Amino acid sequence: MTPKEVIAMAKENKVRVVDLRYMDFPGTWQHFSVPLRELTESSFEDGFGFDGSSMRAWQQIDNSDMIVLPDPDTAKIDPFFEVPTLAIIGDIHDPTTGQPYTRDPRYIAKKTEQYLKSTGLGDTVYVGPEAEFFIFENIRYASETNSAFYEIDSPEAVWNTGADEMPNSGYKIRHKQGYFPLPPNDKYQDMRSEMMLTLEDLGIEMECQHHEVATAGQAEIDLRFKPLLQMGDQLAWFKYVLKNVASKYNHTVTFMPKPLFDDNGTGMHTHLSIWKDGKPMFAGNKYAGVSDMTLYAIGGIIKHCKALCAITNPTTNSYKRLVPGFEAPINLAYSSRNRSASIRIPMYSESPATKRIEFRTPDPSCNGYMAFSAMTMAMIDGIQNKIDPGDPLDKNIYDLPPEELAEIESAPGSLEEALDALEQDNDFLLKGDVFTKDVIDKWIEYKRENEVIPVKSRPHPHEFFLYYDI
Repeated sequence: MTPKEVIAMAKENKVRVVDLRYMDFPGTWQHFSVPLRELTESSFEDGFGFDGSSMRAWQQIDNSDMIVLPDPDTAKIDPFFEVPTLAIIGDIHDPTTGQPYTRDPRYIAKKTEQYLKSTGLGDTVYVGPEAEFFIFENIRYASETNSAFYEIDSPEAVWNTGADEMPNSGYKIRHKQGYFPLPPNDKYQDMRSEMMLTLEDLGIEMECQHHEVATAGQAEIDLRFKPLLQMGDQLAWFKYVLKNVASKYNHTVTFMPKPLFDDNGTGMHTHLSIWKDGKPMFAGNKYAGVSDMTLYAIGGIIKHCKALCAITNPTTNSYKRLVPGFEAPINLAYSSRNRSASIRIPMYSESPATKRIEFRTPDPSCNGYMAFSAMTMAMIDGIQNKIDPGDPLDKNIYDLPPEELAEIESAPGSLEEALDALEQDNDFLLKGDVFTKDVIDKWIEYKRENEVIPVKSRPHPHEFFLYYDI
């Protein structure tokens, strides 16, 4: 839409408030609101000012002024606010130079699309994430000097078979048996449908919704594939809508990868393909009906996976999921149908348009703009350098003998290890000035100081169980 059309849309829908939204560096949607009269055609060029020093990992207090320029193509009517509100996603700029801000994750996504076009390899990268999540009825947690705890509750969890619910129906989901029971075991069908249809009403195409493997409300709602930048915007809307629909039901949604011990964690299997002039570049006559380009792209992801994980699996909790025994894709291999490989080539159809790769290691705690960009840059590097991914592994990795398993590279075992890998392996991200050196350095610094060290320096509750009477 043009700015003029956005303003007309706002008036037609009796909008009184404009909500300006942008993604901060770690990956949380931020916003502030202005009355509709502040939104003029010129404001799409002039932007709206705010204090950048209050944003995590952005400006210093002595250089804090920033502006957000609304993108008219992103305008939508917010489905939750009581006052009719127009929500617009914006891009962050420096008010002095007028240049885009290098630490704006959306700008990184834009540069990734521009760089792909400049290489001549393609003009569009399509991204389709399967973002899993948990729905809980209640969550309590604290981390203090002298205490730490968390407590989760869910009406469909197996641990509530003995709860005094007056009456307790007994319809609970056992560990790892949540794929796909009907109600009354599945208690969230209507809530998930409302989430899916709210997104549809916003013009965001969805593919399906269902319960996932774990007990206690694990779920998945799939977004239909879209170009990278558009999918970054849509993933931000996705998280926002799911959390707010759950809140209407007095429930809570989390994209934390591993909130439950001894049950399946939450991943974000991400489907990727490159197209050029309307043609799928990943279709061919090689293994599983893909092209040489596809295999090289896989080679790029496998080569850079340890560094990628610092961005695609960016929390200390991410590595509670990436452990053997829970179908977690920790082994860096590829296959056509084997879901124990970190990269899969889906075989649902022989149509060239469906040929893609599915990177199964990422999780939805990531910043979508940065994660999708990093994956794309790894694929481009693999294609440019014709990186051989080796032979496919068409057998269950977890059944391999130890000597054979030892030959397969693994994803990092901790965020600290992933950040160390990113520190050593980031040249592929710097191509085309997509990820600047400042972005890489600040990401590593922020994650170490604000997440790795604070988690490492605190006693774990289970340590008291193990060691208190030592």
